Amino acid sequence: MSKNKKMDIIYEDKELLVINKPAGLLTIATEKEMFKTLYHQAREYVKKQNPKNKIFIVHRLDKDTSGIVVFAKSEKVKRELQENWNSVAYIREYLAIVEGNVKTKKGTIKSYLIEDKTLKVRSTDSKKGSLAITHYESLASTKAYSLLRIQIETGKKNQIRVGFSDLGYPIVGDKKYGGKKNPLGRLGLHASILGLKINKKEYKWSARIPKEFKLLFKNELDVYEKVED
Repeated sequence: MSKNKKMDIIYEDKELLVINKPAGLLTIATEKEMFKTLYHQAREYVKKQNPKNKIFIVHRLDKDTSGIVVFAKSEKVKRELQENWNSVAYIREYLAIVEGNVKTKKGTIKSYLIEDKTLKVRSTDSKKGSLAITHYESLASTKAYSLLRIQIETGKKNQIRVGFSDLGYPIVGDKKYGGKKNPLGRLGLHASILGLKINKKEYKWSARIPKEFKLLFKNELDVYEKVED
């Protein structure tokens, strides 16, 4: 794994730059924050290698979610990935710490999601929204918290956060979707593993698990990392 002072670089070649994004950092700019973004850091990094180099957003994570983000180094690769993301991304795995002891240890959440005028996503009984499919497995639980391994079939905005809030197990630190506890000092959601199939090549990357996650579930996360290495 190569390293950069500002970025935790997981993988890099002529076409791709894969980074472990920290929590609290935007993937791309908003009107309020133009430069405090992972995109800005990635752009500065490739420009230092060669001023003619470019970088392109492929997908994004929420500001308070950590984990794997992929950038393309050409517009052609960006288009190939974005236009076929649900088929090329054959693994999209997250780790989450939620409030409460999740009783059903393995399951699937299917819901239709819509975004309201306040930019908050919610599920709806009608089929006017977009279908979101989330699979989960409980790796460990205490009376207060559960550690979940999550795989998503669809990449809908906030689908994990809304899904577990609807089940009554909001992600820790997630005030927006009903979270009341914040033992980590951040949102308890981490994009841990990503697998892509591109041009007959198959990639699988894992992102270092944040130290604060191990404050609650160290033994279980040590085992998880060993299995996925």
